[in-house]
Amino acid sequence: MDSPYTLRPLQIVKRAFFGSWPVWPGTWYYQVKAGIIMNLENTQVQMRKGILEFCVLQIISRGEVYASDLMDELTNARIIVVEGTLYPLLARLKNAGLLEHKWVESPYGPPRKYYRLTDKGVKFLSALTSTWEELVRSTELILSRSKKPA
Repeated sequence: MDSPYTLRPLQIVKRAFFGSWPVWPGTWYYQVKAGIIMNLENTQVQMRKGILEFCVLQIISRGEVYASDLMDELTNARIIVVEGTLYPLLARLKNAGLLEHKWVESPYGPPRKYYRLTDKGVKFLSALTSTWEELVRSTELILSRSKKPA
């Protein structure tokens, strides 16, 4: 008999509501217990968003970066897939004094904006890197102690 907390995959084949929550066709949901379902894709997106700022700062720390190149790297790494997320983040980081930009004339069209870290950004990234390394160690410890699925 299943525990009330056993994850049971549910493939939704038509749009419906589960309680007051809309569910969408073709999306995998997991029933956590009676009356509670979780959308796997939403959780994965939230995990990626949680590390986006760190990844952006890490990429920019290598040297001046054009936003389009930054977007390409994040997309290839499956961290981000929409511009509407990147540009507001860059503006927020610039307003916080972690980034600065400069305009560079382009032979292919309008001038391009290149980003780089400020001294404050370098210090901030150093602190984030320490936090990231601690989170990786903690997660690996938890995963190493978890039961392997049969």
